[in-house]
Amino acid sequence: MGKTVILGTAGHIDHGKTTLVKALTGINTDRLKEEQERGITIELGFAHLDLPSGIRVGVVDVPGHERFVKNMVAGATGMDLVALVIAADEGVMPQTREHMEICQLLGVKKGLVVLTKTDLVDQEWIELVTEDVKEFVAGTFLEDAPILAVSSTTGSGLDRLVSAMDAIAQGIPERRTGGPYRLPVDRVFTVKGFGTVVTGTTVSGEIRLGDEITVYPKGLSARIRGIQTHGVAADEARPGVRTALNLQGIDREEIQRGDVVATPDSLRPSQLLDLRFLYLKSAARPLRHRSPVRFHTGTAEVMGRILLFSDEVDPGDETYAQIMLDAPVAVLPGDHYVIRSYSPIHTIGGGRILNPLPRKRKRTRPKLWEEMKVLDTGLPGELIVYHLKNAGVRGLAPTEISIRTGLFGKTLERNLNELLSARAIVRFEGDGRRYLARSTYDALLEAGRSLLAAYHRENPLVPGIPKEELKTRIFQRNPDPRLFQKVLTDLVESGIAVMDRDLVRLSTHEVALGEEDEAVKGAIETTYRKRGLEPPSRDEAIAQVKGSPQTAGRILDLLVRNGVLVKVKDDLLFHREAIDRLQARLVRFLKEKGELGITDFRDLTGGVSRKYMIPLLEYFDAVKVTLRVGDKRRLRG
Repeated sequence: MGKTVILGTAGHIDHGKTTLVKALTGINTDRLKEEQERGITIELGFAHLDLPSGIRVGVVDVPGHERFVKNMVAGATGMDLVALVIAADEGVMPQTREHMEICQLLGVKKGLVVLTKTDLVDQEWIELVTEDVKEFVAGTFLEDAPILAVSSTTGSGLDRLVSAMDAIAQGIPERRTGGPYRLPVDRVFTVKGFGTVVTGTTVSGEIRLGDEITVYPKGLSARIRGIQTHGVAADEARPGVRTALNLQGIDREEIQRGDVVATPDSLRPSQLLDLRFLYLKSAARPLRHRSPVRFHTGTAEVMGRILLFSDEVDPGDETYAQIMLDAPVAVLPGDHYVIRSYSPIHTIGGGRILNPLPRKRKRTRPKLWEEMKVLDTGLPGELIVYHLKNAGVRGLAPTEISIRTGLFGKTLERNLNELLSARAIVRFEGDGRRYLARSTYDALLEAGRSLLAAYHRENPLVPGIPKEELKTRIFQRNPDPRLFQKVLTDLVESGIAVMDRDLVRLSTHEVALGEEDEAVKGAIETTYRKRGLEPPSRDEAIAQVKGSPQTAGRILDLLVRNGVLVKVKDDLLFHREAIDRLQARLVRFLKEKGELGITDFRDLTGGVSRKYMIPLLEYFDAVKVTLRVGDKRRLRG
């Protein structure tokens, strides 16, 4: 497919937009019976034209009546250039002005002015109207655009118009195919034998027959069964092309104008947006905080309230704001929008979406304007770091970063790698690849060090904190085990911490007992040594020493960790010397006899009760000294 561009009409009702399109393309875009009977355009109309250079122009004909301006806004989505149509016998009219404002708010940069119905007036009048038009477009993107006088009835001037369109179209760069596929839906209908069909202008990405898509904001899945571009069957659709998609797996009633057909997992529906907002000079009065408005983006119209960061904004002012919508939309940073007043309905402003997934912003927040400026003018790296900081310890996956920044594919990867090299961000493998802001990750490392230091102060007799307990303390809720493992690994590799089996401690921490603690330690050890194979319970041993039971318990645990006492079962502890002596006798017996029964083992222990004998037998099985075969034991290995 060669180069294609989208041209949209704009202008007041009955200024000849539809007649002009038909004269250029041979297509009557008024397809509805009501439109043909009343002679006015109500819905969007579509046509196409091949220019002399070979460029194909997709034409979107919009309604001019004030009651249908919302349809005009939907049609302006994806325009590469606009033909501002002004009837020579009437000149600039109210909808001429409003359509012009809408085109500017939607970021249209190229276009031309077409003076129609010139067969109804003389040359002197045409010259007067031309001067008025020049004054009207002064200071706008059409200031230096050609103004062409034509008659759709006689055909006068149409050749010059086509040549001018061709010259402008050749200067419009082809749209990049990067990023997710997006098609804001402007029409939905059913074709017998095929099912649901949607149309719109492909604004980004590529799609092919058989691809899976998602319809946002509903999140419905479907498959591409057929593609047409400018009314011709195609295998793929690219940006800047009028496209019809036959969707398999979705009913006509499930989709409507305003929905977006897009690559799966490429958008997130949202009812709160950060905005750069221009309040038009033509507005009648200041706009107050929380005023109800009509929000247009893509082909969607949603009611909402404008959330200003001051009490009001004056006509002509540009500012930052948020909008709280009554229903979700699916957008990306950089998308344009238009705001119309609630009642009476007219265009009052618009601009660019800065952040599709913000938090509710407090107007008194000290760094509010600084943050909004980063979203508005920040470099790609600054945007990524900003969103990662806001994500906190959860971090963001590459897809989530794309949705928040509008950066995709190789552009995103290049910026992520540059930030990693500059140590501005950190990558870890959690639920897939994720990234954290360096400041967030450094705070986790410091939290780990601080928590270890606090634990040692509170538990001086304990060599370290259990690994799982440290994870819970650092993250408090919903810890990511892989992120914790990275934090722990970095703490150990940097020499800050030491891992000892399942315990973590600061590398500087040592258990040091005072004189009183040493006495308690000696008393506990002596008790277990004397009792041999009939030791006291934990509580009995603690009760036999002087001082705090809590301190005695910690010292007893220390003896277990140091291997002085051996935990055989629950709170059944033996002195290591008693265990070692019994094990030596057991091994010697089995080497001589080959196997051992319960009676034999009772004799080896000196006749201890089953309370101690059975746990000891199971202990030697567990530490792989013996192997149980039936009711006998044999020497393992």
